[in-house]
Amino acid sequence: MIKIKTTDRYNITPLRSFMTNILSLAAALVVISILFLISGVNPIFAISEIFSGSFGSFYGIKETLTKAIPLILIGAGLTLAFRAKFWNIGAEGQLLMGAIFATWTGLNFGESLPPYIIVPLIFLAGFTGGAFWGIIPAILKIKFSINEVISTLMLNYICAEILTMLIVGPWKGKERFGFPGTNNLPDSAILGIIPGSRIHYATLILSILCAIVLCVVVYKTRFGYETRVVGENPHAGKYAGINFLKTSIIIMAVSGGFAGLAGVGEIAGIHHYLGYPASVSSGYGFTAIIVAWLAKLNPLYAVISGIFFAGILVGGDAIQISLGLPAATVQIVNGTLLIFLIMGDYFLKNKIRFEMQ
Repeated sequence: MIKIKTTDRYNITPLRSFMTNILSLAAALVVISILFLISGVNPIFAISEIFSGSFGSFYGIKETLTKAIPLILIGAGLTLAFRAKFWNIGAEGQLLMGAIFATWTGLNFGESLPPYIIVPLIFLAGFTGGAFWGIIPAILKIKFSINEVISTLMLNYICAEILTMLIVGPWKGKERFGFPGTNNLPDSAILGIIPGSRIHYATLILSILCAIVLCVVVYKTRFGYETRVVGENPHAGKYAGINFLKTSIIIMAVSGGFAGLAGVGEIAGIHHYLGYPASVSSGYGFTAIIVAWLAKLNPLYAVISGIFFAGILVGGDAIQISLGLPAATVQIVNGTLLIFLIMGDYFLKNKIRFEMQ
């Protein structure tokens, strides 16, 4: 009889971690290629079309950077939560709540305030909305031992229904001619874009700054140390006197707040009004989970992995047109990549042994 034993692996070097990521991505590409073959599509051509569609033209690069903005913001925030072993699956709802708060602020104060006041104000409102929606599962977990995976996931649906209720009810705008949605934000609350693109540069700069600042916080401050201790050794954290409730609330306020900032960018930079949840976010909250894992829970690396996965989203749209593949293709690719990244992380931290008995 063969028995499988696992032991912790302690000699994890940066090179080993990097090579594990590369091998995980390579294995995922093999499986994705098989799926393309089953669909009757040349996998080499399909994968090359994905990357040429996103990075092979000036238009593709501009669209990739546009989609990278929310992925960088949310992915960086998720690295903090995941590092503390707080499994935040609710970034989608936190993004939507940030969009709701930002829209309300822009519609009510945008006409009376100049851009240099209203723009920071809507970003602050968006961060507050996302942080508020993130704090709820933190309290539920610490105070009532409710699993955060369930609570954060369910809060996504609650927020989506709240948003839908608003745009078909009290916030339904006359400018929509009977269709669900709010009125457009006033010009003072609309973010500037790089000419010839949809890149709202204020949010792009903010996303990179947030990733840099969060990286410094995680590795150079007491709070970052407490976050790592909470995730790696909760018992040692309790012995050291770390306040789990306070730390968890701050972690989820930052993680949810970053997602809320992404919601501001989508509303004030892309759509200019609040519409249906699916139009506000293209599943960024879920895709950013993979961004965080590929970044090895390093906020700074989330910038690179965010751009990478934004390229997959843009390239996925391209192959739907050029190869006639269904819209679910992108979700299949992303899901496969996530599975193999998680598997790679497991084998990086654990040594597998087979023993005969």
